Amino acid sequence: MRSLILLLLLFPCATAFAQDYPSRPITMIVPFSAGGPGDVIARILGSAMSATLKESIVIENVVGAGGTLGTNRVAKAAPDGYTLLLMHVGQATAPSLYAKLPFDPVGDFAMIGLITDVPMILVARPNFPAKDLKELVGRIRSDGDKITFGNVGLGSASQLCGLMFMSTTDTKLTSVYYKGGGPALNDVIAGHIDVYCDPATGPTPYIQSGTIKGYAITSKKRVATLPDVPTSAEAGIPAFDVTTWYGLYAPRGTPKSVVDTLVSALQTALKDPPLVSRFAELSMTPVEAERATPEAHEAFLKAEIAKWARIIKAAGIEPQ
Repeated sequence: MRSLILLLLLFPCATAFAQDYPSRPITMIVPFSAGGPGDVIARILGSAMSATLKESIVIENVVGAGGTLGTNRVAKAAPDGYTLLLMHVGQATAPSLYAKLPFDPVGDFAMIGLITDVPMILVARPNFPAKDLKELVGRIRSDGDKITFGNVGLGSASQLCGLMFMSTTDTKLTSVYYKGGGPALNDVIAGHIDVYCDPATGPTPYIQSGTIKGYAITSKKRVATLPDVPTSAEAGIPAFDVTTWYGLYAPRGTPKSVVDTLVSALQTALKDPPLVSRFAELSMTPVEAERATPEAHEAFLKAEIAKWARIIKAAGIEPQ
């Protein structure tokens, strides 16, 4: 009886909390550096969701440990809907890459939904002397470890893309490590590194302006914003097929009413014409509404964890 009375006393408080949410700014943690693809997506999405939620979404970049530092902060945050995580495919690769992961990528989070699937683009410094992907591979094979490859670290999209590229072309590149996609892309532009593989959000405007070279995009079809960049299959390497994706999360235990509010705001944002237009400029497409749900994203994430476990094991990478 005492427990029932306590529950009845707390119920109005929980209802009031749900009705009042959000009543202050929301922090969206991005576990990557400012200027990188994840940061760009977060700022576009945050702006669109703010319009629905009637509260600002503040982007906070928490860099380190392949994205696990920022991810762990959200996993340990108060489950009140005021700390969110925007994370990419690294949410699925982390269990295979880290021996002592401080969080459960599925169990420690309340899924909000998938945001977008992003193709990768293989790019090179503006004066790299290869006119197409076939010639690029030939130069890598002849020059060996003299050619440098930008790598944003363990579990990053660039690392996964690089592993897939070297595996499918039987080549070897010398990795140069960066703390984020923004600094790596800047060094490609400046000519300090030779080759880099990045989600389409980053290189698109620089390929359009001729600032860097684009050799192949890993989508099934060419993208409208980069009509002159062939797909991997068109360029002669159909097995070079890798995409990254981004999802939105809250800490485990976040009230369902709050999650529902965030899911609704996400789905509204993904249909917002300015967001759709901005995504298109960056060679991205918002996912369908049925994929931007907690249930769909959880099933997808579990499948991705299993898929990348096989790929990483085959590459001979030991958990660190």
